Amino acid sequence: MERATGSSPVAPTSINMDINTLRHSCSHVMAQAVKELWPQVQLGIGPSIEDGFYYDFAKPEPFQDEDLAKIEQKMQEIIQKDTPFIREELSKPEALKLFKKLKEDYKIALIQEIPEEKVSIYKTGKDFIDLCRGPHLESTGKIKAFKLLSVAGAYWHGIETNPMLQRIYGTCFETQQELDAYLKNLEEAKLRDHRKLGPALEFFDIYQQEAGAGLVFYHPKGALLRTIIEDYEKKEHLRRGYQMVITPHIMQAGLWQTSGHYEYYKENMYIIKIEDKEFVLKPMNCPGHILIYKSKKRSYKELPIRFFELGTVYRQEKAGVLHGLLRVRGFTQDDAHIFCTPEQLKEEIKNIIDFVFETMQVFGFKEVGVELSTQPQKFIGSLEDWQQATLALEEALKDKNLSYDINAGEGAFYGPKIDIKLKDALKRSWQCATIQCDFSLPKRFNLSFVASDGKEKQPIMLHRVLLGSLERFMGALLEHYKGELPLWLAPTQVIVIPIKDSVQGYALKVKKALEDNSIRTETDSRNETLDKRIRNAELNKIPYSLILGEREEKENKVSVRKKGKGDLGAIPLVEFVEQIKEEINRKGGG
Repeated sequence: MERATGSSPVAPTSINMDINTLRHSCSHVMAQAVKELWPQVQLGIGPSIEDGFYYDFAKPEPFQDEDLAKIEQKMQEIIQKDTPFIREELSKPEALKLFKKLKEDYKIALIQEIPEEKVSIYKTGKDFIDLCRGPHLESTGKIKAFKLLSVAGAYWHGIETNPMLQRIYGTCFETQQELDAYLKNLEEAKLRDHRKLGPALEFFDIYQQEAGAGLVFYHPKGALLRTIIEDYEKKEHLRRGYQMVITPHIMQAGLWQTSGHYEYYKENMYIIKIEDKEFVLKPMNCPGHILIYKSKKRSYKELPIRFFELGTVYRQEKAGVLHGLLRVRGFTQDDAHIFCTPEQLKEEIKNIIDFVFETMQVFGFKEVGVELSTQPQKFIGSLEDWQQATLALEEALKDKNLSYDINAGEGAFYGPKIDIKLKDALKRSWQCATIQCDFSLPKRFNLSFVASDGKEKQPIMLHRVLLGSLERFMGALLEHYKGELPLWLAPTQVIVIPIKDSVQGYALKVKKALEDNSIRTETDSRNETLDKRIRNAELNKIPYSLILGEREEKENKVSVRKKGKGDLGAIPLVEFVEQIKEEINRKGGG
């Protein structure tokens, strides 16, 4: 959670050395350093964030990379002086007068937004003053290990019509050892960046200039990877009693008014006028599944009903938050909605949890984090329904003996939710699976079923995804494996490399034998050296290369090279086919 400077004042009686306080204090020191180097710069805000901090500055000329080294040097000087952080409270008129004198327009705007009559400021050194609620460390000397990382543009308050400020990102840790480990991890993360791996491996591209930002184009290999994931999901859902449905990409706005999305989510929706009627390019799939449920009278004997759709949705995201496959404007969810009785609710939640964990294991993610997100400030439905829904989720987690964190106020507007975040090879968390418990939409859409006593009753609705956005999951998958996908997921599982033209016929025979056993195979017969072709297979992260010469043809064998393990020697073709089929069927990952 961000701690924004310039918000309502806090009156700390003692300072605890927690990581947020440390990073917030380091952000403050960075602002002081920038002001000493460029006195005309105006200050924005400087919160601590996950893994670090940032500060926004209004500076006519852009910061250059070499400026970060200058700022770091000045910060070291401030830290070495071990100057105390001194907190004072001022009335709003006093604060406005002070920051007008300092010519800090953004701080003045922040003061005017504060509802309290008093605000807090912090002083360090002879001249530096910042509007800030704190808390801070006792003195600058407590900061031991920090690093400035990058510069980016940021609109004031995140609103595109506001001025563009310059944001400097940094990080800070209690020890140099922790900082070094984090920076090493950061370098490794750059090597795993799916935005580089995806195009390099010819999986996907985003043609921002030609087609628009946040819209993904899957190349043949990426489309094949996505198809493999989708086929696995369809099979597993059908095995668990889900029914496949498909709903339109565009529906009338009235549906979204009934669901509440029009009121609570309108800024993220694409709204289109057709023949004087408003239509919405669907941002989620639930209203469509509700209409299918309502298409006929339902009996308690049918429940639970589980509808599943690989549904493509569209959300109006600001350009500044788009990020490769992780944040896009059009994406596909492995979306399901379960309609059940109150008696079935907890068991359905537990079944979904089991499904999530089994799926993550299959894709090679062995660690997850769990959060329970509760009622937000803006919500629909009754407090009693929210309490029942939250209790059902909590009890399911406890029955499964899962530890979880409470994410207060972060539920969906129609119900509380469980978020299950997978952890990748670098221990980074990725939001994927979500289970939302909803009493509200069944009421708003007048859903019912005929109970055993012949009376109509209202079902409870569970919204859930396993992988979440397929785009985001594929981005996480590429970064987790550094592009070296496990065999069952690799678009090309084997590449056949004939040493010379005289064995081309044998190469075709090997390729056919593999394809007859549903093993995805390519042949590289280019007029290049053997070493170059082997190197190319390595760069394309193909799990197996089969090197074929006259000896292999004569003995009906293949010389096997495995990615990351090198030459495994020559084995009979039939034996290789059986071995690779067994490895594919095991699924899972490293």
